[in-house]
Amino acid sequence: MVSLGEKAAQNGFRLKHVETLGSTSSTLMKDALAGAAGNQWLVADEQVDGKGRRGRFWNSPKGNLYSSLLLIDPAPSDKIAQLSFVLALALRDAVLAVNSGGELTPEQVEVKWPNDLMINGKKCAGLLLEGGALRQSRFVVIGLGVNVVSHPDKTNHPASNLNELGIPTSVEHFFPYLSDAIAQRLAEWEMGHGFSSIRQDWLSNAYRMGQDMRVNTSTESFVARLDGVDETGNLIVDHQGRQRTITAGEIFPLDVNFESNI
Repeated sequence: MVSLGEKAAQNGFRLKHVETLGSTSSTLMKDALAGAAGNQWLVADEQVDGKGRRGRFWNSPKGNLYSSLLLIDPAPSDKIAQLSFVLALALRDAVLAVNSGGELTPEQVEVKWPNDLMINGKKCAGLLLEGGALRQSRFVVIGLGVNVVSHPDKTNHPASNLNELGIPTSVEHFFPYLSDAIAQRLAEWEMGHGFSSIRQDWLSNAYRMGQDMRVNTSTESFVARLDGVDETGNLIVDHQGRQRTITAGEIFPLDVNFESNI
């Protein structure tokens, strides 16, 4: 049985756990529009219509974590994108907590712009933000998927799962750590007021920061050096000696294939 961590429960988060549904995020989006309260988790053992970034199908076999979190008015509109960094750090916190005493070192667990968790250079988790407006408020649904016991083979970036990487855990064991880590990071973030410390922590654990990477946007693909993220969470790169700011896109090491959006 999946349950909340102690801190998450104390901070007013609630959880609904189901066996099968189309998509945890799509369900919470509908619930929000129907007037549901925030701080609501939805976890499914299996999704039959899971979605990844840019509308891609998200393979969702049993054994991995498929979850979404509904937040109502979590911050001003211009701060919402920061949640990708807040939640990515929480994913990292949870993995390190579960691995406490294990062989995995903190340096092996990294965050990849804009929203992936990498372990030993392989993608093990990701998140997706979606939002909407209500009559007098705004809502955000954050979908979080974690490869616990299996991972897809054909992906743009090499993938793995926690068990394969030497972290023996299960959804039931992992989720309380994750819900507590997210409650802690959201409190630290303070609706955007605490993003400076979040940003510094994220940069300290960022994947391939300072290295040349392929940057893939909706209109172009180019090689640039990753130089950091700005105060709003946009990626800063050096492209042929010129600084550029990337608001949306994906990054890939030069030695892996990628799926072009152009």
